[in-house]
Amino acid sequence: MAIVTLLTDSGESDYYVAAIKAKILGINPGLTLVDISHQIQACDLAQGAYVLRSVFRDFPKGTVHLVGVDAAGQKEDIWVAAQLEDHFFVTPDSGILGLVSERQPMQTVQLNTIQSIVTTFPEKDILAIAAAKLASGVAITTLGKPVTGLKKMIDRQIKANKRLISGHVVRVDHYGNLITNISRDVFQTLSAGKNFTIQFGGERFKRLHAAYHQADQGDCFVLFNSLGWLEIGINKGNAHELLGLTYDSPISIIFEE
Repeated sequence: MAIVTLLTDSGESDYYVAAIKAKILGINPGLTLVDISHQIQACDLAQGAYVLRSVFRDFPKGTVHLVGVDAAGQKEDIWVAAQLEDHFFVTPDSGILGLVSERQPMQTVQLNTIQSIVTTFPEKDILAIAAAKLASGVAITTLGKPVTGLKKMIDRQIKANKRLISGHVVRVDHYGNLITNISRDVFQTLSAGKNFTIQFGGERFKRLHAAYHQADQGDCFVLFNSLGWLEIGINKGNAHELLGLTYDSPISIIFEE
């Protein structure tokens, strides 16, 4: 059964999400709808990209992902459907796809060109229709004219050499844990046979945990999470509040020669 996922900044206190689902199911009631999140902060493309990038590959190939984050966009923005890593995305051309995947889309078309409409609710009136059609087996090439040169946003990059990895917090999650852009692969490559110190705020750690519960309640843990990213938190506490760190806070790993 075909799947359509939904990622929006619409919240859940209004009718918006239900209206998007109603439009999709009105076209094909046999589709399976999966909510990724509707709690993305308003117009926060970085948060939306992080959440989508973290999970979209776990869905079956051919899944359609409706991305309604900052759907109204900028004055010059268009709406697109893209085939990327064997998945389909319908989204404003806001640059978010460049944050979701480093690969180039196999195919991209501009939506709302065949029978152009003006709407204040593009998630329902443009993106939902395209998502339902794609999930129902309609070819992407029939949804609009081909387009190239999508907007591209680039994540903050780490700086790494044999003595130092310098990164940043890229997400504060629901628990107040701090997710960084330092990957396990980079750390393992540079740390082989070396002692190290992990620095953040006024804290210094010389070891990594393998699981959250290895830190006592109220103590700080530092580990590589299931996605392979360095994560900092407090067991049964909120590291964001207690450590005073937030999005873009610097994190360093210093290696001893």
